[in-house]
Amino acid sequence: MSLQDPKLFGKVAVLFGGTSAEREISLMSGNGVLEALRSRGVDAHAFDPADRELVELKREGFARCFVVLHGRHGEDGTVQGALELLGIPYTGSGVMASSVAMDKVMTKRIWQADGLPTPKYVRLAFDQQSREQIMVVPDVLGLPLIVKPPREGSSIGVTKVEGYSQMQDAVTLSAKYDADVLCEEFIEGEEVTCAVLGQGLDARALPVVRIAAPEGAYDYQNKYFTDDVKYQCPSGLPANEEHEIQRITLAAYHTLGCRGWGRADVMIRASDRKPFLLEMNTSPGMTSHSLVPMSARAAGIPYEELCLRVLASASLDARGGAQ
Repeated sequence: MSLQDPKLFGKVAVLFGGTSAEREISLMSGNGVLEALRSRGVDAHAFDPADRELVELKREGFARCFVVLHGRHGEDGTVQGALELLGIPYTGSGVMASSVAMDKVMTKRIWQADGLPTPKYVRLAFDQQSREQIMVVPDVLGLPLIVKPPREGSSIGVTKVEGYSQMQDAVTLSAKYDADVLCEEFIEGEEVTCAVLGQGLDARALPVVRIAAPEGAYDYQNKYFTDDVKYQCPSGLPANEEHEIQRITLAAYHTLGCRGWGRADVMIRASDRKPFLLEMNTSPGMTSHSLVPMSARAAGIPYEELCLRVLASASLDARGGAQ
């Protein structure tokens, strides 16, 4: 699909808002995308699935959807499945890849099976959260460790546990967002992120972004609502480290079956500079603080062009490629 003639896209729905815990971020992302597409002459319209039924997309003649929903019922394969049934091409990964990537435990199992580096973990299912079962986790993973919901994003419900006495509260907080709880080995070092654009052999990793958060607190507040976090892009990492992060990110993207675009979060262990994959985001943020636009700019792709490129990649699982 050429980016030159925006009319070729037809009537476009920008899906944002939704019902997940990340609704507020999705609204910020979606408004940015909507404005960018309209500025380039695309017939783009806001569509919030929290307020309207998806079947209206068909009734109102939308030709494709730009999905800027984050979290559950947007990034987890459910909306993707509905759009498949409606026959409306959409941006980002398909049903299976979206569903798997939303679940950090399933993601880690697949990465481990393919020999990709990811921190050790313990999954506490809803019926495995007795005090006794919780308190043995640090014996397995060491301290400090991270406790988080496996199916939420934007650092929601995440706790860095420094001692045994904090474990119960951390699990209780996480369980407010997800019946299962993911306990993960803490990797001491630098946090980076790497975006990917495209699919199949055409997929390319963008420049790595290095993240320096105050006291290491790259949390929900610092991600979106303060300017305390410092980002470096270009990352300033040695070329061999940058290339290795891009390599494993691309491998992680392909292994999960992602397409269109995505962004992997990675930790570089200070002791030996080994990178570890944390998660894959299949509907990345597009706010003023977001990392994919930052990385794209470093690669010479302005925000508006990034939005057009992603929109041009909209496809259906059933057709196996961009429309």
